[in-house]
This record gives sequence, structure tokens and C-alpha cells, in this order.
Amino acid sequence: MKNVQASSVLTPVVQQVKNNSTSWVGHRHGETKDRITGQTFICPTEGLLGCIEILSNHVTNKGNIELTIHEFDPEGKIWGPVMANSTVEFTADTTGKWVAFPLSGLPLHKGKVYAFRLKSDDALIGIGEAASSAHNKTDINGQEWIAVSGNTQGKYFSYLSLAFKVEMRA
Repeated sequence: MKNVQASSVLTPVVQQVKNNSTSWVGHRHGETKDRITGQTFICPTEGLLGCIEILSNHVTNKGNIELTIHEFDPEGKIWGPVMANSTVEFTADTTGKWVAFPLSGLPLHKGKVYAFRLKSDDALIGIGEAASSAHNKTDINGQEWIAVSGNTQGKYFSYLSLAFKVEMRA
């Protein structure tokens, strides 16, 4: 029997790197609810998740951002339970940079739909996103999700997509 080990090299398997707009995460001064954002995607291959990267456009208030990953039912728009989470501190130094949320070893399966959420109760961060139009949707076949704390239903947009990279070990 041959022992096959997963590669130690991370490879982006799903990515959307266009950046012409900003989606906000966290607490805006004067508002009573926190802004939460997320993204759905279809996994194109089998493998172990290494990390999810997002593009930090602005750091208005430094602090921690938590990313959670879930299985996702796109027809019913139902988020499964949290499969894994990662928290990263954002500071002025992260502005304009790709920031990795380590999620080592979580198995993802080809053809399944997953989603990740980003939230914070102490930061206000602008996340890079691609804004297109209803007639010219993004090319990742996923949807951006935007909500506020206390309203976990939120809204889904096919013509918006966070700037992100899902990196796996195949």
C-alpha cells in the first residue's frame, strides 16, 4: 500500500482578485449594529484547506476580524454549522495587502458549495470587492453576502464578490 501525503504547497483553487469597490466589516461609529460580510464559492477540487486570504482595502479602526467557514445550501440560502474559524488582527500596516486566515487541514470536497463570514466587534475594515452588474456577474459562480448583527439572513448579491483566495493542499 502506497502512502500518499498532501502537498505542503498551498495553491489558490478559487480566487477573485478584481478590486474596484469596498465591503465593510465591523462597527461604524454611531451605529448600533456591526456589519458582517461573506462569500459563497464552489470548491473545484478535493483537498485540505490551508487558508483563505482577503484583500484589506482600508483599516479605519484596528482590531480583530474573525472568519468562519461553513457548508452552504445555495438553493435554500442556509448556512451550515461552523466547520472552522480563524481570527486575525488588522492594523494600518495591513491596508492594501492580502491577509491570510489560517485554516489548516480542513477537508473540502469537489463540487460542494461553501461560504465564509467575516465579522468584528472592535474593528472597522474595508475589504476589497469586485462590483459588476446584474447583467455582467462575477466569474466565480458565487455570491457576496452582506448583513448586520442581529439579522443573520442578510442579502445575497451575484454581481458583487469579495476579493479573496481559497488556498488548498491538493
